[in-house]
Amino acid sequence: MPHHNSRRAFIKNGAAFTALAAAGPLAGFSPLNAMTDNKPLAEKSMHGIQIGAVSFVDEGVENVLDILEKRGDINTLFLTTFTYGRGLAGRQIPGQPFPDHGSRESDEKTFHGGNYAAPHLEFYRNTALKCLHAPEHGDFDLLASVLPAAKKRGMKIFASVEDQWRPDVPGVKECAEVDLAGRRTDTLCLFHPDVQTFWTALVTDICKSYDVDGILLFNEHNGPLLNALGASHFQNIDSSRATCFCEHHQRAAKERGINFDRAKQGYRKLDQFVQASLKGSRPSDGYYVEFNRLLLEYPEILAWDKLFDLGKHQILEQVNTTVKAINKNLKVGFHIEHVNSFNPFYRATRSYEELATKADFLKVVCYNTCGGERYAHFIRNIGSTVFRDVPLEELMRFNNHLLNYGNEASLESLPAAGLSPDYVFRETQRAVAGVKGRCLILAGIDIGIPTEAASRKGSPEDAYAATRAAFNAGADGVILSRKYSEMKLSSLDAAGKAIRETVKG
Repeated sequence: MPHHNSRRAFIKNGAAFTALAAAGPLAGFSPLNAMTDNKPLAEKSMHGIQIGAVSFVDEGVENVLDILEKRGDINTLFLTTFTYGRGLAGRQIPGQPFPDHGSRESDEKTFHGGNYAAPHLEFYRNTALKCLHAPEHGDFDLLASVLPAAKKRGMKIFASVEDQWRPDVPGVKECAEVDLAGRRTDTLCLFHPDVQTFWTALVTDICKSYDVDGILLFNEHNGPLLNALGASHFQNIDSSRATCFCEHHQRAAKERGINFDRAKQGYRKLDQFVQASLKGSRPSDGYYVEFNRLLLEYPEILAWDKLFDLGKHQILEQVNTTVKAINKNLKVGFHIEHVNSFNPFYRATRSYEELATKADFLKVVCYNTCGGERYAHFIRNIGSTVFRDVPLEELMRFNNHLLNYGNEASLESLPAAGLSPDYVFRETQRAVAGVKGRCLILAGIDIGIPTEAASRKGSPEDAYAATRAAFNAGADGVILSRKYSEMKLSSLDAAGKAIRETVKG
């Protein structure tokens, strides 16, 4: 099917996707059905949305809840409670059109970030990282302001906490990662004791101080190998900034029998390879062979990358254990970043079955409208180093086969076309199959996520088709993303329509 027809056909033939899901090995099975009672699906499914404090400040708590409930059929709020990043908090980002609700004044100059609830300092005595109240909305307490009104409507409330920081936050410099050149970064070392203490302190504060239903943890930082290669959808390539080589990482490596000096030497060699590749200096045996030779000579490169993943997953386990100790009925989820969809190597480091043992639910990013732009950027990145010998269009077709992608647009037209609803279906189905009923899968649906000027902009039809695709693939719910302050109400209406048709019948 030609790509330009795939979206229209999907909308007209939603029943075909339902049949496809039923015909597969998971027919009639949903992790949610295995974990809960026999209530109707409409009462169990989570129809969520990510939303920050600024939306309630701009539009009023009751007004926003009315819109979300009546137009989007939302029954679960993921309130951005802690972050210093504008991806989950703040109004529309500069250069993008404002949606048809909320303030039309940019907060670029006033945005600060922090804890949008009220931090209780007694919980943070044992960490150098300070938990400061976000100053841009005065004394506004997001959780205290929204929880009572939302609970009256029967809505579930999850506090979203994101590992995004500002360099001027007290404690960040002391806890920062160290890159290959010995420079301190703006990201935090997950093996630093104060960092581990901070995350458990934060969720303890939230879960003891507020009547939330659980926590959703965001951490989109990649390991040193992917960072060195730029093998993601959102970064440029700077192999000298691979992390982390601080004393705490060294200690963690020693405990696991990893040679720190060999690992660092291997990443220096990798840096030389990447820099030569970017200049087009081809090794005699080609880029791919030279890269594999480097991994064989320095297996510590992969071991160091795996060590980063271990630190990331330890934080999740610690958060989960902490929350359950407070209240065993509270739920903990983990955001699975978009690179998990694009990168076969990254997929190999992320077992859904293993992740399902550490969380009650996984939010799996299936953003298809902005996905075309992101996937194209990923292909161009890996095509400039390890796969530089392969024509980019051929490289993308090969990667499509590895990822089980369907009939997507060509590389040149991919940003403007976006990825199809079929992509959402396949990624959701893969996650559902991967967790084997051990936790819930909530599909992250792209609604209004900013893209470049020439790239696809989300429409109501896109929101409708993607939402239907996720539920037809067996999702236990959806999370409309990235944030309400970017979304047009017509797209929220369309997602709500898809929810009512697929979940409520």
